[in-house]
Amino acid sequence: MAEAATKASDSFWQAIRGEAERAAAADPVFGQAVASAVLAHDDFAGALADLIGQRLGSGATERARFTSFSRDAFHDAPDLVELASQDLQAIARRDPAIADLLPPLLHYKGYVALQAWRVSNWLWRRDHRDAALLFQNEASNVLQVSIHPAAHIGSSVYLDHATGIVIGANVVIGDDVTILQNVSIGRRGELPARSPRIGRGVFIGGGATILGDIGIGEFAKIGADTVVTSDIPAGCTAVGNPARLTNCPEPASAA
Repeated sequence: MAEAATKASDSFWQAIRGEAERAAAADPVFGQAVASAVLAHDDFAGALADLIGQRLGSGATERARFTSFSRDAFHDAPDLVELASQDLQAIARRDPAIADLLPPLLHYKGYVALQAWRVSNWLWRRDHRDAALLFQNEASNVLQVSIHPAAHIGSSVYLDHATGIVIGANVVIGDDVTILQNVSIGRRGELPARSPRIGRGVFIGGGATILGDIGIGEFAKIGADTVVTSDIPAGCTAVGNPARLTNCPEPASAA
C-alpha cells in the first residue's frame, strides 16, 4: 500500500514538472517564474512549502519563517502532502476553465489558502497556537481567506474564487466540498456555541451564510446569498433568506 502511494505521488509530481517544463519552453520570460516555483524543487512538498512562504510572507524573513513551518509540517505529516495533491486534482476536475495542474498550483489563491490552513491546523494540534493563528491572520490579510486553525476540513476541497471566505473554529467540512466567494460558516450566539457540519459533496454558492449547530447533508446545494440556520437534508437545494428547500430527492419509501 505504501509503495503504491509513493508511486502515485511520484507520478503526480512528474506530471506537474512536465507541465512546468512545457510552460518554460513555450515562454522564456514566464519560464523564470516557473523554474523558481516548480523546477527548482526536488518534490511537491518542497515546492508547496516555498509557495506558501512566498504568498504569505511580506519580506525575506517572513517568507523563510512560513516556508520553514510548512516544511516541518509536511515532513512530520506526509498525509498533508497527499491531501494537497487531492485538493489540486479536485480543482482540475471541477473547474471548467482549466484542465491542468500547474495553473491552480501557481495562481489560485484559494488553493494556497487551504494548504496554509492545513499547516496551521497541524500547528494548532501540536499546541503551537500563536504560530497557527499567525498563519490564519496572514492568509486573511493577503488572500482574503480566514479559516480558523481549529476547523476540520476533509480532502478534495475547492475554494473557488476565494475572496471573503470565513470559516470559524470547530466547523466540520467533509470531502469533495466546493465553496465559492464571500461565504461565512460559523457559530451563532447561542450557548453552548456549536458550529455547522458540512457533508460530503456539498456545493456552497457565493455569498451564502451558514450558522449554528446544524448539519448540511451530503450533496446538498446552498444557493447564492442563502442564509442557513437549520439542517438541510442530503441532496436538497436551499435558497433564499431564510433558506427554503427545493429539488429534494424523493423519499425512499415513495420510490
